[in-house]
Amino acid sequence: MALDSFSARKVGLDEVAASFRAEVDQFLEKELTPELCTAGRATTGLKSARAACKEWEKKLYDRGWAAPMWPTLHGGAGWSDAQRLYFENACADRDAPIVQSSGVRTIGPLIIADGTPQQQAYYLPRILSSEHEWCQGFSEPQAGSDLSALALKAHLDGDDFILNGNKIWTSFAGFATHMFLLARADPESHGSAGMVFLLLELDRPGVSIRPIRFIDGDAETHEVFFDNVRTPVDDRIGQIGDGWRSAKRLMEIARSNNTTTGLLRRAHRAALMSLRSARDPDPGLILRLADFSSRIDAFEMLEKRVGTGDIPCSPGATSSMLKVVATELHQAITEAGLDGFPYGDFALSKYFATRAASIYSGTSEIHRNIIARALGLP
Repeated sequence: MALDSFSARKVGLDEVAASFRAEVDQFLEKELTPELCTAGRATTGLKSARAACKEWEKKLYDRGWAAPMWPTLHGGAGWSDAQRLYFENACADRDAPIVQSSGVRTIGPLIIADGTPQQQAYYLPRILSSEHEWCQGFSEPQAGSDLSALALKAHLDGDDFILNGNKIWTSFAGFATHMFLLARADPESHGSAGMVFLLLELDRPGVSIRPIRFIDGDAETHEVFFDNVRTPVDDRIGQIGDGWRSAKRLMEIARSNNTTTGLLRRAHRAALMSLRSARDPDPGLILRLADFSSRIDAFEMLEKRVGTGDIPCSPGATSSMLKVVATELHQAITEAGLDGFPYGDFALSKYFATRAASIYSGTSEIHRNIIARALGLP
């Protein structure tokens, strides 16, 4: 099989109206500049370069497409799963910048579902306009996949909580204006009891942020320290003591969309480009990439079935299934890209960037346990 024999994606095109496809294609053709496409192609981690992200977010916001899956009532595009998949894949095909906004993808949907009307009125427009940039404050030095072991203290003092402790592996905290976090409101509690889910402004006195360098030199994650940080009691989702429920719901949202079909197709095309750079491409690697192409198509079908509720499992189990399948396929694709061009800086950076994906948002082992319980296995 020749490298140029990979055909354009055909999956699911008949599920999206021709008028919608034309609208998307015309928008991308007009708004994606060569500089934005260069930034998109150069992306190895979770987001493209900051300047490119800001420019692309502004274009999407002006067009009304900043939040494809949000309901129109809250400023979203209100698209179907099929429309969202078409848009993501079209952006991937054209090397649009990768935005991966935690505000749009995770905390926004939770505020829509469980936030107060006041929180919705205040936060949602600012998330859409990118005035607020969000990061997630869950993991701590002693609490990773076992998040119920967290120790960040939230002491109730009148109308405020006072926060003391720290979070680690916080993605993009250095650029964020806000953090959604889980803290222990009852110091005598253990496990998942006694927690509170808070929305925090990161410019509050007592917050300090330190970058953590990855093996590839990037610093996408940070450690965040809280030293007597005051934040209003009203800036929370749900009831005091019931924060675990909000965190579980948010993680179901995050795990189902942190590695999408569009990201997989980008990685696949990057692996193909790496292989084309080799003087004598390995036929075995070409076959591996052909297999990955079919597996990405199958994952897209899985995404659609989950979106339509066609899989008889709990939301937690289906989001875990999406996370495991997408993460491990993503890692396999970047490994093939490195095998094809082992001395290429981009292929090496892409490979390193995906290694942690089977750890963050819960390890693959944790997710397999969730799936097993949903299936009634011992």
